[in-house]
Amino acid sequence: MLRALITAGPLRHWPGIYRDVLKNGGFAMVEPPGNDNLTPEQQRELMPQCDAVIAGGEPIGADLIAASERLRVIARVGVGYDAVDVPAATKHGVVVTITPGTNEGSVAEHAFALMLGVARQVARLDALVRRGEWERPVARPLRGQTLGLVGLGRIGKAMVPRAQAFGMRVVACDPVADPDFDFQHGLKRLSLDDLLRESDIVSLHAPMTETTRHLIDARAFGVMRPGAMLINTSRGGLVDEAALIDALRAGKVQGAGLDVFDPEPPLPDNPLLTMPNVVLAPHIGGQDDRSLADMAALACQCVVDLSKGLWPEGCIVNRELGPNWHW
Repeated sequence: MLRALITAGPLRHWPGIYRDVLKNGGFAMVEPPGNDNLTPEQQRELMPQCDAVIAGGEPIGADLIAASERLRVIARVGVGYDAVDVPAATKHGVVVTITPGTNEGSVAEHAFALMLGVARQVARLDALVRRGEWERPVARPLRGQTLGLVGLGRIGKAMVPRAQAFGMRVVACDPVADPDFDFQHGLKRLSLDDLLRESDIVSLHAPMTETTRHLIDARAFGVMRPGAMLINTSRGGLVDEAALIDALRAGKVQGAGLDVFDPEPPLPDNPLLTMPNVVLAPHIGGQDDRSLADMAALACQCVVDLSKGLWPEGCIVNRELGPNWHW
């Protein structure tokens, strides 16, 4: 029987349709105990015994892929794949898949949770009330603010109607044009620098690549509107954290809402952990019970389809393997 290793911590021993998808597709599930991502030692022990991996955000490097001769598919439960060494997977004939169209609503809602958390000082005021203090600061509204979206893929687009429902003006920066979407939503596209100059709140939704690493650096903070807010639910590497810390300390940035870090988890001495104008979350933007179920089902369906000779084009990262690839 074919074997699928469940490395994604939230899925292990969690009920869901994805189990039926794998079972009906002829796969046995390999599920170590616990609900955290697998340790490197567990990966090295178990991956070579399996045909497919239902992967979370844990790194899957070239050495591990090379040692797993039986492995045919790495199916990411999510849309980011920067933790997977895709060139190594391609070299060894391992298909890498993602789950587009399954979690953009969850990430967009989480981005607004962070945005409101910073603007309304939710965490700080909660702590004050619990200590018996009764401070009533004037909050910053979202209505009337300009939201700048850096990246306008599925998640960035999901941000637009939500922002407009809050009464926000929306501008965006993305190299891929979509005039129909822009016209439908009255969206203005700008260069990155112009977006930084015009935005009261900057929200990051770009992929993590070599060209986008530290896209928001000291220079970018210098261009940004004084008192702006930064929201990052994409990847920690998009932001130069040292430059962000300097900008927060100098008051150039009023506050930040961060779901992602570089590295993850953040180191115990990271100054962001003690800043009262920063709201933090442990990289959970794409995970609610609905999105997790949808991502898991699609990831597993990709594995089953590939095992049966089908090619789920829209989900495959290293498409250069097709059409001559076979299980």
